[in-house]
Amino acid sequence: MPDNPRPPAARETRRGLLLILSSPSGAGKSTLTRNLVREDHSIRLSVSVTTRGRRPSEIDGVHYRFIEKDDFEGLRDRGDLLEWAEVHGNFYGTPRKPVEQALAAGEDMMFDIDWQGTRQIVEKMDEDVVSVFILPPSLQELRARLERRAEDSPEVIARRLRNARDEIAHWGAYDYVLVNDDLNRTYMDLKSILAAERLRRARRTGLKGFVDGLLGEGT
Repeated sequence: MPDNPRPPAARETRRGLLLILSSPSGAGKSTLTRNLVREDHSIRLSVSVTTRGRRPSEIDGVHYRFIEKDDFEGLRDRGDLLEWAEVHGNFYGTPRKPVEQALAAGEDMMFDIDWQGTRQIVEKMDEDVVSVFILPPSLQELRARLERRAEDSPEVIARRLRNARDEIAHWGAYDYVLVNDDLNRTYMDLKSILAAERLRRARRTGLKGFVDGLLGEGT
C-alpha cells in the first residue's frame, strides 16, 4: 500500500444539481419534497418568496418567505429572482444568489415550483436541471386530496381543479413523469432518479483528474 494514497477525487468533487418537482396542487409534490429533504441530507429545499397568505401549517422562512407585493416587485425588477410566476392570483419566486452558491459548492437543491418557474430556470440553467412532473392517478382523486387537506375554502379548491388541466398539459416539458398512485412507490422512484442524475459524467467535475491519475500510474 502506498505511503500517501490518493484521495478519491471522483467522489469528492461534483457540481450540484437542481431537482425540480412540479404538479397540480394536491398531487403530492410537497409531501415527496419534504420526505426527500428530511431523509437525504445532501439536498436542501430552495425557499421561495411569495405574496400569498401563510397557511396555519406553514412556518415563515421554512416553507416560504412571506413578503409584501411591493417587496416582491423590487426583487423581480432588480433581477434578484432566478424565476418568478403568478399562480392563483399570488406571486412566487426563487432568489438567485443562494442557488448559484449551492451549485458552485457541490450542493444539490430541490424546488417545489410550477411549470412557469420550471421553464424560466431551464432557460437559464438547463444543464443543471433535473425536472420531474408528478401526476395524480385521476382528477377525482385530486379533488379528494384537496378536500382532505382542509386548508383551502371550497372556492379555492374549485379554482385549483379548474387550473389542474392546464398545469397537467405541460407534463411533456419535463425530464421525468411519475404517476403518484402510491406514495411509497413514487418516493422510491424519485430517489432512484436523483441517485442516477448525481452520477452523470458531466456533473462529476473531479472525474477527469481521477482518470488522469489512473492512466498515469506506473508510468
